[in-house]
Amino acid sequence: MKFLGIIPARYGSTRLEGKPLKKINGLTMIEWVYKRSCTSKLDKVVVATDDEKVYREVLSFGGEAVMTSKDHQTGTDRIAEVAKKYNYDVIINIQGDEPLIEPDMINSLITPFLDEPELKMATLKHKMGSYEEVENPNSVKVVCDKDDYAIYFSRSPIPYPRSLDMKNYYKHIGIYAYKSDFVVEFSKMHQTPLEISESLEQLRVLENGYKIKVLETPFKIVGVDTQEDLELVNKIVAEKGIKI
Repeated sequence: MKFLGIIPARYGSTRLEGKPLKKINGLTMIEWVYKRSCTSKLDKVVVATDDEKVYREVLSFGGEAVMTSKDHQTGTDRIAEVAKKYNYDVIINIQGDEPLIEPDMINSLITPFLDEPELKMATLKHKMGSYEEVENPNSVKVVCDKDDYAIYFSRSPIPYPRSLDMKNYYKHIGIYAYKSDFVVEFSKMHQTPLEISESLEQLRVLENGYKIKVLETPFKIVGVDTQEDLELVNKIVAEKGIKI
């Protein structure tokens, strides 16, 4: 089974224009994501972008990039376009704004496809540490069944916080793995009511009757959406001496 990592990277961003090219310890964010992803067990990593500046930057540091349509509404649509260009069994969608992605997070999504050949989609979760985080609608929560398949994703606190028992709360980590043919099928599905209500694309999969395996990871993600986030990541890199 062959595994392809795809990093969707848009130049345009309402909160941080030109995000993939922002510098972290002298290197662009997209270089951090790409090179850290390449240390995983993936067979290949490519960047999917609709912007020439991002495309040229990836080539400049020796990476592989693919130009995609500017008309895609979601990252999944961009992933699906690139997936059709390559002959790989499983696609792992790696967010382009998570420069401190841990290779073991990617590796943990490879194993279930080797163990369960019929699996179509998988993602990650992390134990939440505070009720403030549980209440934050920007922190997406997930609840699973006893076999670690997602029951529901929500921006609201789930399960209902009757006892404030933190052991029941998990944050969804937005890195996805799909069978190659399934991500193409997924991109063709119409938006669904719960997906629109929560503004969570993964709910489309559940609403269409498919399962999503959810693996727990000990790692936290530091995403970059704002200038403040960028400054925080630079601070973490400097304090911990993180390199690529």
